Amino acid sequence: MIRKLFSSSLWSANATDWASLILRLTFGLLMLSHGIPKLMKLMDGNMEFGDPIGIGVPASLALTVFAEVLCSVLIVIGLWTRLALIPLIITMAVAVFIVHINDDLGTMESALLYLLSYCALFLLGSGKYSVDAILKK
Repeated sequence: MIRKLFSSSLWSANATDWASLILRLTFGLLMLSHGIPKLMKLMDGNMEFGDPIGIGVPASLALTVFAEVLCSVLIVIGLWTRLALIPLIITMAVAVFIVHINDDLGTMESALLYLLSYCALFLLGSGKYSVDAILKK
C-alpha cells in the first residue's frame, strides 16, 4: 500500500502540471500583494522608490509595477508564462543581489523565495491547466 502510494507512475503523469499550477497561483497572487501598493503609488504620482540599477526612480518604479502586477496576472492565468517570468526573475534578482545583498537572510528571504520559485516555474512551464495550454490546442 505504501509502496503504491509513493510509486513514480502514480505521481508522474500529472504531477508537473499540478506543481506548475500551484506555483503559478501561489507566487503570482502573492506577488500582487507587493505590486498593487506600488501601482497605487505610481498612479498617485508618489515617486518614493529606490533606483538600484541607475535608470531613474520613475523608470525603476514603472518597471517594478509592470513585473509585479501585469506579469503576475499573466502567470496566474498561465498566459505567455515563460515570457512573463523573465521580468519577474530580473526584478527579484535585483532585489536579492543588489537591494538586499548586505542584509541578513531574514530580510532577503522573501525576494530569494520568489526568485527561486520563478526559476523553477520557468523550467516547468505553465502546464496543462493554463491559457497557454488552451491556445496550443
